[in-house]
Amino acid sequence: MIMSGTWTLIAAVLGFGITALLGKWFIPFLRKVHFGQTILEIGPKWHKKKQGTPTMGGFMFIIACFVAIIICVPLGYLYDGNGFGLSVYQFVIVKCLAGLGMALCFAFIGFFDDYIKVVKKRNLGLTARQKLLLQFLVAAAYLAALYLAGARGTTIIPFVGTIDLGWWYWPLAAILIVGVNNAVNFTDGIDGLNASVTFFVGLFFMVIAGVMNVQGISICAAALAGSCLGFLVWNFNPAKVFMGDTGSLFLGGMVCALAFGLDLPILLIPLGIIYWCELFSVILQVTYFKLTHGKRLFKMSPIHHHFEMSGWSEIKICVVFSLVTIIGGVVSLLVVIYGV
Repeated sequence: MIMSGTWTLIAAVLGFGITALLGKWFIPFLRKVHFGQTILEIGPKWHKKKQGTPTMGGFMFIIACFVAIIICVPLGYLYDGNGFGLSVYQFVIVKCLAGLGMALCFAFIGFFDDYIKVVKKRNLGLTARQKLLLQFLVAAAYLAALYLAGARGTTIIPFVGTIDLGWWYWPLAAILIVGVNNAVNFTDGIDGLNASVTFFVGLFFMVIAGVMNVQGISICAAALAGSCLGFLVWNFNPAKVFMGDTGSLFLGGMVCALAFGLDLPILLIPLGIIYWCELFSVILQVTYFKLTHGKRLFKMSPIHHHFEMSGWSEIKICVVFSLVTIIGGVVSLLVVIYGV
C-alpha cells in the first residue's frame, strides 16, 4: 500500500521538476518565435526594460500540472488501506479532472488573448466582453459536469453546516468562478507576484484537503503549488519569462477547482485576499475615475502597481503580498479545523 501522502508529495515534485526543467528548453523557444511581451505605455517607466521578455511561459506549469494530476490522482485512488477501487472515489476524481479541464479551457482563452497581443505587438487582446462571455461559458461547462456527476447545489459554510442553495447555487457559482479568474489575472503584473501568491494558496489548499481527507484535491493542490514554485525559478525578479494570460487564467481556474472540489468556495475569501484586493482596486479606480471626471484613487491599479509607484521594490511587494496570503491561509485552516 502506498500512503496517500506519498502521491501528494509525488505530485508536488513532478510539478516543480517538470516546470523548472521545461524552462531550459521552452524559454529559448519563445525567444526564437519572438513571443515577447509588449509593455503598456501607461505603466511604470522602468518596466520598459522588460520589453521583449518571453511571454506565454504559463505553458510550462500548465504541462507540469496536467502530467502530475493525470498520473497521481488515479494512481492515488487505485487502492487504499480498505481495499477499495477507483469506483468508490469516482465523484472526487470527476471533480479533479473537471477542475483541470476548466483550468485548461481558461488557459486556452488566455492563449488566444496572448497570441493577439504578440501578433499585433501591442498590449491589447480580446475585448472585455469577449473574455467574459468565454469565461462564463467555461464556468457553465464545469458546473454542468459537476451536476451530471451528482452535485446538487450545496456548499459548506463553516460553523453552520451544509447549506442547500437550490438553483441559486449555479449562477452564483458561475459569477464567483469568473470573478476569481479575473482577480487572479489582475494579480499578474510584476516579476514573481502571481506565482508566489498562488504557491501559498495551493500549499494551504493542500493542507486543508489533507485535514478533510480529500486526497484527490490535496494532490491537485500539491501539483499547483509545486508547479508555481518551479516557475519561480525562471519568473522571480529579474524575470526571464512571463506567464501571460495563458498562465494566469489557468491559475485562476485551478484555484477555483480546488475550492469547489472541497465544497468550500467560501474559503476563496480569506485565502484569496490578495486576489480580491487586486480586483477591487481596479473596480474602485475605474469607478472613482468616472465619478470624479479624471481623478485617481490609486497612483495606478491593480494595487501592486500603486505600491510599486510608491517606491516599493518588486521583491518587497512579492514578500508582503505572500505574507498576507499566508495569514489568510492560516485563518482558512483554523476555520476548517474548528468549523467544518
